[in-house]
Amino acid sequence: MPTSRVFSLVSVIVVAFGLLTACGGDVTGDRQQSPPGYPRTIDDCGRKITIDAPPRRAVSLDQGSTELLLSLGLADRMVGTATWTDPVLKGLEAANAEVPRLADNPPSFERVLAQEPDFVSASFSSTVGSVSSFSDFEELGVPTYVSPADCAKSDGGSGDGSRTKPLRMGLIYDEIRDLAKVFGVEERGAKLIADLRARFDAATKGIDADGVSVLYWFANSRAPYMAGCCGAPGIITDAVGAHNVFDDTHQEWPQVGWETVAARDPDVLVLGDLTRRRQSAETAAAKIEFLESHPVTKHMDAVRNKRYVPLSGAAMNPSLRTVHGVEKVARGLRESGLAG
Repeated sequence: MPTSRVFSLVSVIVVAFGLLTACGGDVTGDRQQSPPGYPRTIDDCGRKITIDAPPRRAVSLDQGSTELLLSLGLADRMVGTATWTDPVLKGLEAANAEVPRLADNPPSFERVLAQEPDFVSASFSSTVGSVSSFSDFEELGVPTYVSPADCAKSDGGSGDGSRTKPLRMGLIYDEIRDLAKVFGVEERGAKLIADLRARFDAATKGIDADGVSVLYWFANSRAPYMAGCCGAPGIITDAVGAHNVFDDTHQEWPQVGWETVAARDPDVLVLGDLTRRRQSAETAAAKIEFLESHPVTKHMDAVRNKRYVPLSGAAMNPSLRTVHGVEKVARGLRESGLAG
């Protein structure tokens, strides 16, 4: 066995021993008594996860999950975050600065275990899979939670999975309730949901974008990822009463050729404005430069009339940021004169 592999396995064993002593009290079998109201059990993606006490050393593996925990005022109970596409949500900068960033992309299993986590959360099961397996975390006694918005998606095929039913904000609110219950901050969760509902209603009050067609481009200019019918962009499109030109596919993010995009000729282009550097045309500015210079896309109606709505990548994924997406797209349609 290579020396590096031996060292890696030894590291995992050492950290696992630390987890057992830190989270379980005494490795001889004595268990600390659970605080009032615990243990608590959460149904998650067909699994039941049990929380013996409010987590004190949580690791969130995706930006969406991180921002949710920060919005619940839980920065002091977090020991790591990872997998970012954008700057942290405005207003959460100070709280986020308190939490170590383990990696901009999915971190290694060893890096996560080194934080001695007592709880791991993620927006996507694929992110957990990029780190390790659910069973690996379970064997170490670390509860691992995934957003119910991802549980409702099939991971089969290309395009980041697919959905048979349109995603609804209710599943995002369920995630907030679940995590608030895990950490024992139910009142904070209820307030956050109420605030998001109020903003959603205010952004869409009286809007009428009937007959307006929209396209969502997440990233990649060579084989672009466009939003299908039923993910977070579907929530945004339905909320403003518009029409997604690729609502005939249930894939979350199908890769579509530019000739097909040009043929559908949407009225408005919602462009992912990402700060990561993993694919081509990550920022909105890079996307606009590409669209206005490409021989196929430069003649599209939205390009000629510069009808662009830049949107953070986090808002295009199911999260509390989806409400930000509703606000921004609604405002963009109104400012362009395409919606009342």
